[in-house]
Amino acid sequence: MLLKERVAIVTGGAGTNGLGFATARMLAAHGAQVVILDLAAANPAAAAAELGTGHLGVVADVTSKEQCEAAAAAAVEKYGRIDILFNNAGITQARKTLDISAADYDAVLDVSLRGTLLMSQAVLPAMQRQGSGSIISTSSVSAQRGGGILGGPHYSAAKAGVLGLTRAMAREFGPDNIRVNAITPGLIATDIIKGKLTEERKGEIARDIPLARLGRANDIAGAVVFLASDLSAYCTGITLDVNGGMLIH
Repeated sequence: MLLKERVAIVTGGAGTNGLGFATARMLAAHGAQVVILDLAAANPAAAAAELGTGHLGVVADVTSKEQCEAAAAAAVEKYGRIDILFNNAGITQARKTLDISAADYDAVLDVSLRGTLLMSQAVLPAMQRQGSGSIISTSSVSAQRGGGILGGPHYSAAKAGVLGLTRAMAREFGPDNIRVNAITPGLIATDIIKGKLTEERKGEIARDIPLARLGRANDIAGAVVFLASDLSAYCTGITLDVNGGMLIH
C-alpha cells in the first residue's frame, strides 16, 4: 500500500459525489487513515464512516483559523501525526466581471484561497515536528486559461492565488522535507455541474478535449494519491494538470 500508516486530512470531503470524498476513498484504499473535514450540514462523520473503521469526520469551516487549528489538533490527538493535507474545499460562482459584488468576491476568495492558507498553517507545525509531509492544493485550469466553464473571474483569481501560494510554501518548507504541490482539474463530472450544463453542452466541451471526455472524480483522486505518496518524493512546487489535455488549447 502506498500510504500505509499515514494520516491524511481532506477538506470539503463529505459530499459523496464530490472530488474530496472520491479522494478520501482512494487514500483510504491505499492504507491511509483519513480525516474528513466539512461543514456540519454535510455530515463529515457519516462520510468518514462510509470509508470503514478507523477514519474520522470533523466539522470545520476552513475560513475560520480557530476551526482549522481545532481540526488539526483533533487529528493529532487521535493519530499522533499528520502526513497529508488535501486542500479541496472551494466554491464557485458564475459571474461576469462587472457583476462581481464585494460579497461574491469575499465568499469565493475566503473559501478557495484563505481556506487553503489557514488549513495549511494548521497542519504545518505537526509536519515540521515530524520532518515530513505532503500538502496538495486544488487550483483549476481556469487559473491558467484565464477563465473556465462555470467560474467567474474572481474564481480564476482565487485559483491563480492557490498556485502562487503553493510555490511559495514549497520553497519555504522544502528544507523541512515538506512537499507542497497543486493540481489543476479541468471540468469534472460531479454534483458541482449538475443542472448547470445540458448533455449537448457537455458533449461540445468533450469534443474540444484531447481525451474526448469530461473528467471523473477518480481522475483527481489518483493524482492526489500520487502527490501524497513517495512516488512523487522529488516533486515540490509543481502544478499537475489533470484536465484531459484541455490546457493544450
